[in-house]
Amino acid sequence: MRQAINNWQMDLKTGAGGGKPPKQPKPQYRSAFRILGSYAGEHRGTFFLVAVCTVIAIAAELLQPYLVKVAIDDHLMAGKKDFGSLLIICGIYLALSLAGFVFTYLQNNLLQYAGQSIVAKIRKQLFEHITKLSMSYFDKTSNGSLITHVSSDTEALNQFFNQVLLTLLRDGLMLVFILVMMFQLDATLGVYCLAILPLIAFIAVAFRSFVRNTYQMARTRLSRLVAFVAENLSGMNLIQVFQQQKAQAEQFKERNDAYFKANVREIRSMVLFNKSFDLLSNLTIAYVTWIGGKAVLGHTIEFGVLYAFITYIRQFFQPVNAITQQWNTLQSATVAVNRIWGLLDIQPDIEDRPQPLRINRETVQGGIDFNRITFGYESGSPVMRGLDLHIVPGEMVGIVGTTGAGKSSLISLLCRFYDVQEGSIQIDGIDIRTLPQEELHRIVGLVQQEPYLFAGSIIDNVRMFDESISREEVIRACEFVGADPLVRLMKDGYDTRLSERGSGLSAGERQLLSFARIIVFQPRILILDEATANLDSQTEQLIQQALQAVSQGRTTIVIAHRLSTIMQADRILVMRQGAIVETGTHSQLLAKQGYYEQLYRHSQGELDNREARASL
Repeated sequence: MRQAINNWQMDLKTGAGGGKPPKQPKPQYRSAFRILGSYAGEHRGTFFLVAVCTVIAIAAELLQPYLVKVAIDDHLMAGKKDFGSLLIICGIYLALSLAGFVFTYLQNNLLQYAGQSIVAKIRKQLFEHITKLSMSYFDKTSNGSLITHVSSDTEALNQFFNQVLLTLLRDGLMLVFILVMMFQLDATLGVYCLAILPLIAFIAVAFRSFVRNTYQMARTRLSRLVAFVAENLSGMNLIQVFQQQKAQAEQFKERNDAYFKANVREIRSMVLFNKSFDLLSNLTIAYVTWIGGKAVLGHTIEFGVLYAFITYIRQFFQPVNAITQQWNTLQSATVAVNRIWGLLDIQPDIEDRPQPLRINRETVQGGIDFNRITFGYESGSPVMRGLDLHIVPGEMVGIVGTTGAGKSSLISLLCRFYDVQEGSIQIDGIDIRTLPQEELHRIVGLVQQEPYLFAGSIIDNVRMFDESISREEVIRACEFVGADPLVRLMKDGYDTRLSERGSGLSAGERQLLSFARIIVFQPRILILDEATANLDSQTEQLIQQALQAVSQGRTTIVIAHRLSTIMQADRILVMRQGAIVETGTHSQLLAKQGYYEQLYRHSQGELDNREARASL
């Protein structure tokens, strides 16, 4: 029992077929700033305005302590009773505060607009690139990994613009301006303050490595925890059947405790780091107060200068602390950028030629030739070797065989999800590799065993969100395949909104809508991949009628799980281990008493058994 659970968890980690997980291509490391900078060109004007607003906002903030210094030294300490001048200083102070607020608001909004535009563009580019990758890539890459790229990695870029870039720009300039103001007030006291910079740098570097390690440890343990939960949710039926709830709960507790400890360590390190800076800030203020106080008492500097220095020292530590705290976010963004560009660097195995052949779809007859093709998913392990098959225009061909016989591989090659290693596949004598993939997929229509429906209306799902196809064309297509009565019974008819994958519809209703798609897009070649495998007999009869309707005037290839689906086909191909071992009509193949007859007798036996069980 324990071994069964372990094997199930291993299968989930390595893929349903077992074996080692596929190696991802190692991305070429490039500077994250250089990559993101390549997108900043079109926002050059916006970033210039951000810089201007930042300078004005910082200047407004740093001039406020200087105004207080003027009020103290030139008026209060001098004994002047010029209340008008103090009122003017107060008015300027208020104006600077308002200016700081306005320009900080503008700076944040401009930066976020430019940053979010760049992130949105990268996310769009990433999604479009993923949709262009070959099926061989999806065979080796988990959906979870791709979702992480589109969601988590782009969110890391989002945080870069929300937090890191703003901190580096604003707080970096703030540090420079504070040092300038310090030396402007008193160069000697400024030099004393500079003596603390090496200590600040030492603390920042020492904590940076420690904080990075604790951050990575927490993220790793969180990933393991999430992966464990996902595994258990996927195999909940197995856990309950083998009564493994308690054992799995113990394993979850171990991972949860490990994540808890890593989180506590991360929080402790951040608190220690922040408080170290607070302590250093207070010690520096005490040091400046002592040195400056002696200078004030000795009449070397004025009291207002000391006040301004203490204020600037307080402000000095805030940006240093903020910049250091953003180190982990900066690292995450750097890793995310290189992960995204590692994916963008992957080139599809199947690409259109530089000058593809353009043909008129209206003139396509639908003749198909597999000319001694050799193909394998892995090099050195061919699934097919020297297969030769010729289908005349308008012919209905059924393909049968056990799992792994090569039926679906044959169809995938015709749709050019993969390319043959040897030989060629031709439509009307034209090699499909010379055609644009867009043209090929309008010529060849595919109806799969589990038709995919998107979140949207029935109208949009039938016409695949192509606004150039009218509502009337969709309705006529549904009427043609017999789906119209079913749609009319729905609450909103053709405007009924479907959930993701069309979960509100039965398997037969989803299949009828997929047939309606075929009528709307009018491919010259129709492929049905186990289209009636999971249907009851009554629904299968309805689908059979739709099949007869959509196959008229088209070359049709039917991969059959139920042999009743292809008994009326013009020709039936029997595949075994990647080769065609028998061919003929249903009656001819039965007369041969070969492999097809075994499959047929086996299917009839299953049917008889099902009917017998139903009658009990």
